[in-house]
Amino acid sequence: MNGKATRDAFGDEILKLGKEMKELYVIDCDISKSCKTVLFSRQLPEQHINVGIAEQNAVGIAAGLATTGKIPFVVTYAVFGSMRALEQIRQEICYTGLNVKIACSHGGLTPSNDGASHQCIEDMGIFRTIPNMTVIMPADYYSARKLIALAAKRKGPVYLRFTRDAIPYIYDENSEFEIGKAVELKSGNDITIIGNGDVVSICLKAQEKLMEYGISARVLDMHTIKPIDREAVEKALRDMGKIITVEDHNIFNGLGSAVCEIAAETGTGTVKRIGVQDCFGESAPYSELLKINGITVGNIVKTAFGLLKREETYENSCT
Repeated sequence: MNGKATRDAFGDEILKLGKEMKELYVIDCDISKSCKTVLFSRQLPEQHINVGIAEQNAVGIAAGLATTGKIPFVVTYAVFGSMRALEQIRQEICYTGLNVKIACSHGGLTPSNDGASHQCIEDMGIFRTIPNMTVIMPADYYSARKLIALAAKRKGPVYLRFTRDAIPYIYDENSEFEIGKAVELKSGNDITIIGNGDVVSICLKAQEKLMEYGISARVLDMHTIKPIDREAVEKALRDMGKIITVEDHNIFNGLGSAVCEIAAETGTGTVKRIGVQDCFGESAPYSELLKINGITVGNIVKTAFGLLKREETYENSCT
C-alpha cells in the first residue's frame, strides 16, 4: 500500500509548526513515541511538556497555558483523550472557549490487536455534543498535515483524530482544505457516499466498483463533522435523495447520525449508515475488524444496490 498513518502526519506537521510558532506547545502523556512527538521534544524542548500518564493534568496545564496566549496541543490516544480527560476538556477548555487542541492518535479500530480497551469508537460522538468544540478526522497523510495547520490557526477548542496504521494516500501536498467544508472526491448523480478518516479510501474503491454496474456515485470526504458541511449534505439530498455514510466509529452519534439529523430536519432522502455496529472491538487485524463491521467495499456496493432497488444483482457484489 502506498500511504502513511495520519499520526505520522501529526509528528511531521507539529514539528514544522512549532518551529514557526513559538507560542505552540505540545503536552505529552508519556506516549511520545506512539504519537510521533519525539522529534518535537528533542528539537523544541522549551515548547514541550511531558506530564506522564496524567491526561486530566495535561488538560489543566494546557488550559493554563492558553490563558497566557500559548497554543497548546494535548497529545494522547483517542480513548484516553475523549474519556479519561473528558470532564476537564468540557469544564476547563470548551466551557471557557480556550484555544486548546486535543490531538489523538489510535482512533477507531486502527489499534487492531491492542483490543477493545484501545479501540476508540465513541470519540467523535462525544466531542460533537460539546459546545464550542470543532471535530476533525483527516482521510490521509496530506490532508492531515493541512488540517493540523488550519487547526493550529483556528481560535478555540479543536479535536483531531489520527490513525495508528498506515492508510492510502488520497490527496497530494498541493491539496487545499477548509474546516467545515467537505471535499467532493468523485462526482455522481445516482447516490452519494459520505466518509471520513481512514475509510474514505474504501469509499473510493466502492465508487469504482459501482461504476462497473453503471451506478454513478458521488464521494464526499467529510473531514469535519462539527461544524458539518450542511450545504453539501442538503445538496446530496436534493440531487439524489440517497446517501450512504461510512465511518470507523460507532454508527450512533458519529458521521452517520450527523447526516441523518440533517435529512430528518429537511424531510428529504434516505440515509443508510455503515460503521461499527454498536459493539466493542476485539483483538484482530485491522482489515478483519473492518470486515466484521461491514466496513467494506462489498457492503457499500450491496447497500447502494438496495437503495437503488437493484436487488436482482447486488448479491453478486457483496464480497
